[in-house]
Amino acid sequence: MELAYYSDFAVRLVNTEEPARGKDTLTSVDAIRGLFGTNQSAARRATEADLTRFRSVRGRLRSVFEAADDGDETLAVDLLNSLLLEFPVSPQISGHDVRDDDGRPLWHMHLADHPSNATAGYAAIAAMGLAFHLTEYGVDRLGLCEAPPCRNAYLDTSTNRSRRYCSDRCATRANVAAYRARKRLEGTRADSTGRAAESAQPASASGER
Repeated sequence: MELAYYSDFAVRLVNTEEPARGKDTLTSVDAIRGLFGTNQSAARRATEADLTRFRSVRGRLRSVFEAADDGDETLAVDLLNSLLLEFPVSPQISGHDVRDDDGRPLWHMHLADHPSNATAGYAAIAAMGLAFHLTEYGVDRLGLCEAPPCRNAYLDTSTNRSRRYCSDRCATRANVAAYRARKRLEGTRADSTGRAAESAQPASASGER
């Protein structure tokens, strides 16, 4: 498993809240456990006490995305570094039970955490994964959806750095809104042109007489 994979942990947590819509799905221990995906051993450590801690880490991770989205690379890195210092991990080589065609282990890097609670474990993995993504692809690859009022976080892995939305749904919604805005503008311009032409006709007729 590539270390950059863990960056999705950060996106997953940040997007449990949509501030502009007043939505927050991080409201139970089960919601926390769902964030861990297939890592059920880590998920089982979650308790009610983790709810407040998870929300705090979520806010700090969103601040990283906001700084990156604003073009403030130094702030984004500083905020992420503070998380890395507070929630350290130990990279380890792992093969698990996966074998190649010759029966040899498929060795890969794995992030081993040694947390005192579920929040510390999740935060360590999310911060390290985001750090690897940032250093591999650049700070400008951390974005916030441009389709208001969404503002969900996303990681841009496009070849031409063109991603602007968190999902196809938001991209479609933004394109439809832009199309309708253009049509309204065209209609307004047509009305203005028509009224200008009508007001000019009497003046022309008076001049001919």
